[in-house]
Amino acid sequence: MEPDSWEDIDNAADRGMANLNINAPSFVPSPFASSFVPRFGGAAPAPPPPAAFVPLPNQAPPSGFDINGFNQEPVKVPEPVADINISEKKEANIIEIEQEIEPVKPVVEDEPAEPSPPPPPAQAVVQQPVVSKEKPKSKRKDNVNIVFIGHVDAGKSTIGGHILFLTGQVDKRTLEKYEREAKEMNRESWYLSWALDTNDEERDKGKTVEVGRGYFETEKKRFTLLDAPGHKCFVSNMIGGAAQADVGILVISARKGEFETGFDRGGQTREHALLIKTAGVKHLIILINKMDDPSVGWDKARYDEIVNRLSPFLKQNGFRGSDIKFMPASGLTGANLKEQLDPSVCPWYDGLPFLKYLDDLPSFKKDQTGKPFRMSIVEKYRDMGTFVQGKIISGTIAKNESLTIMPNKTTVQVTDVLIDDEESEMADCGDNVKLKLKNIEEEDVSAGMVLCSLDNHSKIADRFLAKIQLVELRNIIAPGFNCIMHIHNAVVEVSFQALVGLFDKKTGKKMVDKKGNAVKPRCAKERDVVYAKLQCASAICIESFEDFPQMGRFTLRDEGKTIAVGMVLKASDQLFTVTN
Repeated sequence: MEPDSWEDIDNAADRGMANLNINAPSFVPSPFASSFVPRFGGAAPAPPPPAAFVPLPNQAPPSGFDINGFNQEPVKVPEPVADINISEKKEANIIEIEQEIEPVKPVVEDEPAEPSPPPPPAQAVVQQPVVSKEKPKSKRKDNVNIVFIGHVDAGKSTIGGHILFLTGQVDKRTLEKYEREAKEMNRESWYLSWALDTNDEERDKGKTVEVGRGYFETEKKRFTLLDAPGHKCFVSNMIGGAAQADVGILVISARKGEFETGFDRGGQTREHALLIKTAGVKHLIILINKMDDPSVGWDKARYDEIVNRLSPFLKQNGFRGSDIKFMPASGLTGANLKEQLDPSVCPWYDGLPFLKYLDDLPSFKKDQTGKPFRMSIVEKYRDMGTFVQGKIISGTIAKNESLTIMPNKTTVQVTDVLIDDEESEMADCGDNVKLKLKNIEEEDVSAGMVLCSLDNHSKIADRFLAKIQLVELRNIIAPGFNCIMHIHNAVVEVSFQALVGLFDKKTGKKMVDKKGNAVKPRCAKERDVVYAKLQCASAICIESFEDFPQMGRFTLRDEGKTIAVGMVLKASDQLFTVTN
């Protein structure tokens, strides 16, 4: 034990000196003591040496021994009988230790030999549940992408937010928080839309700017919900959302005056219906919202009026009667969204509620075995790596697979696959996914680029031949006319190089003259269908409609309006050949 201070050491030394016996006899070493033998490996302790001879007052010392401790004559010290060499002792101790360890070695060697047979069955037992758990992942629910479209203030975000609440994606506590915050801003009826309108600008103005995104599941399917903006200033964002959709939800406000504003010339109801068809969406649900409004009161006459005005317009844009479904609803109260309407509230409608109807839709999956991979990039961001987002147009993708990103021809590796923000081993055609890419930086990626298979790249072209239907024009179109083209998720300026043909709506063929040559019009007017050569301001990824319909449809816009829609018939590979 260490002392607390130097004073303690001095006191201890003084006490020790005081206890000394000054009359004690002097120490005399004994020559008869046995030699010192070190101990190894736990050997038995050596016997204590014999005590030195200390003469008593009247006792004589042995012969040949000086009382002062010095020998007058050399004394022969006999060798100890029990003495042993140190090296021999060490070897003896080592042999003893080895003898103690040797019996243990066979036990150590025999232990793996006896239990070695059990590990294979143990591994088999562990692996069986793992395989059974992975099977449901490959047989997951079909993914359906739905997009809410329609005129501004029709209630798209409110319906989307209420659906997320009814399906358990937004909890009641969060919804109550939104409601309190909305009341503080005097926006009591907007709180449901805040589940999808997340930024301050959208919440302050009550207008969706960017495509909102949410996920929910029903009994049979998994849905990706896309909330497209309805304002005419953000139609380009709406086109990006429509390009990812399988089913369109056209929301109509039944309130007096609001339906007429959206449906009349210049309203977004007409334009959105046209754009959703151009994007390749074949199934359209028309959700007539705000039926609980005091100006409507679940009136069947108002419902029928809207149906009768919309049906001819939708069929004119290419929708078949079997691909259209009308149903009344209320986004604010949730009526006819999940539960069937109460007959006391709406006795004239006995159809399925909205979510049940979605769940019973046929699968939109297509067999993509052996098809080349295509995915047009909608969005990119950085989060501990480069992420891209989009809908898989064709083919499948698996984790750690390598792809080529066009048109910059960079080989990248997919390190993570996320479906509905959940990691997955693979994704199929139609899935809306996020992919984490390796070997490329976020700055080198932009919307409209295409991820392709390594052995089958997307075409790159700056000119193409197309079939175009003119929808709404102030003036005529002639060679040299410039406008903006939206194709998959790419946006580029194009110019009409030449009008090479005119389509006859009656015969469904190209118009020809008396000599059988194709009629080449000098100009084209509204409602005409023409064949034209278009020149892009820059090269883009483009495919013919016959090979990849999703990458062969496009929309032409000018002065904030949609003026034409079309399909790519043939893309020039001249630029592609030169760059290679």
